[in-house]
Amino acid sequence: MTNVPMTFACGLYDRAVALATGAVKPEGIDLTFVNIDSPREIFDRMSSTQEFDASEYSSSEFISRYAAGECPFVAIPIFPSRSFRHGFIVVNRRFVKNPKDLSGKRIGLPMYTMTASIFIKGLLQHEYGVDLSQVEWVEGQINGGDKHGAPTTMPLVGPVHITQNGSGKSLSQLLEEGEIHAVIGTGFPEALGRNPDIVRLFPDHRRVEREYFQRTGIFPIMHLVAIQKTLYEKHPFIAKSLFQALDQSKKIALSKMRAVVSLRYMLPWMQEDIAEVDELFDGDPFPYGLDANRKTLNALVQYLEDQHLISKPVKLDDIFVATK
Repeated sequence: MTNVPMTFACGLYDRAVALATGAVKPEGIDLTFVNIDSPREIFDRMSSTQEFDASEYSSSEFISRYAAGECPFVAIPIFPSRSFRHGFIVVNRRFVKNPKDLSGKRIGLPMYTMTASIFIKGLLQHEYGVDLSQVEWVEGQINGGDKHGAPTTMPLVGPVHITQNGSGKSLSQLLEEGEIHAVIGTGFPEALGRNPDIVRLFPDHRRVEREYFQRTGIFPIMHLVAIQKTLYEKHPFIAKSLFQALDQSKKIALSKMRAVVSLRYMLPWMQEDIAEVDELFDGDPFPYGLDANRKTLNALVQYLEDQHLISKPVKLDDIFVATK
């Protein structure tokens, strides 16, 4: 039988390197790995023209499209990108001293619908009692005067106070000037570290994030893997094959990371970090598969409903196709 040719767009994460180099080959697939290190570019090209046969894809965008019945993809429970987000809340301390102070404020963010901002809003609401309905959200580039990418997103299903930054200034500049009071997202305003008034809301964020994970079991998932639905329906085996290949690629990365002969990454205390991974995550901080990630994904679905991206919850078991 002839192999199925497939393109797969993804960042060159350590957990994807073996797949990118061909050290791991998905059974029955002739895979072309398309390395794009800008997730927003991958999402925009995948959403607007379905340019790739498969790709890493925004988990919130996928679930929103699925819930609206307008999703040309299927998903497999591979999660190539995840990140704790307490450390990505930056405030002007003249106006914000603690999380509750964010109620009624103007908060800048690249996109209201981006997964990182959804998790941050969710933890502010559920952990700290911030009333999201009283916040004005200002969308724009954190360190530029334009918008963030060229997204094709689903319309919100409820009222949200969102303003586009049309000032010509970056969100970082507006934060310094007090025109907005906080910035959340996937990056940091340039003013952080330069202007003493611009600080992280949680300066000890690593300790806070560790405690949060130990208490909730939530390690925020940013991206899943999406496959063209028409291709999957024609060749359903590709979901299992790609899942297994990506899982094997990750296992190789974990093994290489643990080599003590020389440090694989430029992290001087990496062995201590690995010891923490073993303590908190039982050796695998990026588990794949649905069962190991239900707490985090259930939280995401709850936040999507809270923040008016979906009208009602969706069942996790319906979101992902079979990979076993």
